[in-house]
Amino acid sequence: MNMEERSMGDIEGKSSAELKNLDILKLDRRTFMKTVGALGASAFMGTYAADIAKAIAETDRNIVWLQGAECTGCSVSLLNAEYPDVLQAVTDLKVAIQYHETLMPQQGLFVDGVPVEDAALNANYALEHFLDSGKPFVLVVEGAIPLGPDGTGNYCKIGDESFLHITQKAAEKALITVAAGTCAAYGGIPATPPNPTDAVGLQFLKTTKGGALGAGYVSQAGLPVINIPGCPSHPDWVLLTLTAALLDLIPTDFLDEFQRPKMFFNPDYTIHENCPRRGFYDMGKLDTEYAGGKCLWKLGCRAMLSHADCPTRLWNSGTSMCTQVGGPCIGCVEPTFPEGSLAVEVEGIPALVGVDINTAALTATGAAAVGVGAHALRRIVPSKED
Repeated sequence: MNMEERSMGDIEGKSSAELKNLDILKLDRRTFMKTVGALGASAFMGTYAADIAKAIAETDRNIVWLQGAECTGCSVSLLNAEYPDVLQAVTDLKVAIQYHETLMPQQGLFVDGVPVEDAALNANYALEHFLDSGKPFVLVVEGAIPLGPDGTGNYCKIGDESFLHITQKAAEKALITVAAGTCAAYGGIPATPPNPTDAVGLQFLKTTKGGALGAGYVSQAGLPVINIPGCPSHPDWVLLTLTAALLDLIPTDFLDEFQRPKMFFNPDYTIHENCPRRGFYDMGKLDTEYAGGKCLWKLGCRAMLSHADCPTRLWNSGTSMCTQVGGPCIGCVEPTFPEGSLAVEVEGIPALVGVDINTAALTATGAAAVGVGAHALRRIVPSKED
């Protein structure tokens, strides 16, 4: 048994308390990512912030965060994290955010139509100055990248430069490149047909690889774009991925076919498996109107097709998720989002859990409850196959 296999064996089946007592910086990459996925941001940052801060400070890592065709929703989601909040995470980890248009104090100042060439006053020059400094950084892109018109990218410009060109220039120098949100990952809402701006994601257009950086793009660390989808993306997914990226601890085999980290977006697991309304599906009890309290499949729920850990991680500081509060899962972590009407039953979905909802015993409440309990316990600790 090699060192990596021993490390993997050590983590399997451990409780959250046991996972908090590991020498985190001595773990191999795979075990580090398992621990990150199992603990969640609050426990992970609260336990290991000092060690991680020291390691990041020694490697002089920085973050450049670009925003293109988007609504700033992923930044707002990150800012809404209560613990650790962004300020606390940045302070605890001693990370320098060198550029973020929503957070930085610089403005795009012009005098007589000419930009002020001062990095302390002009955001465009602040970015250019940093990119030319040669310092290592992790690039985060939020929002789709318009290619139009005619490949110029001029439908989305920052100052007098297209967002397409800015992104490509930054990506060439980035140690690791991360797409925050479905728009940056796969094009999202801006790329929905008819897609008048010819918007794409960093390395995908929906399920087709290519995008603004091209199918063959790899960062300075030899990695493709790491996609953290969601509309918006969960603060945990972003913070924990950035922590691993800053420490250069992301193994290539931890990305699925759409380049999502498997510890958050397990290809063998769907939101449906641990949905709090799952028992109603098993009993064939389906709502046809909102506020009914049963399974939401006929109202367009895409939980059966969506791969994310929402039911076990939860949102809003670990309190709820979409289906728990009465909203169908809209499949926002999938490359095809948004696809078709989000309020109409998805056709062609089989009884994925082996239950025919048309013939289910509607009185088997006890059996269904046992089944739901079993599903709720699954994958709280990652399995060896994850």
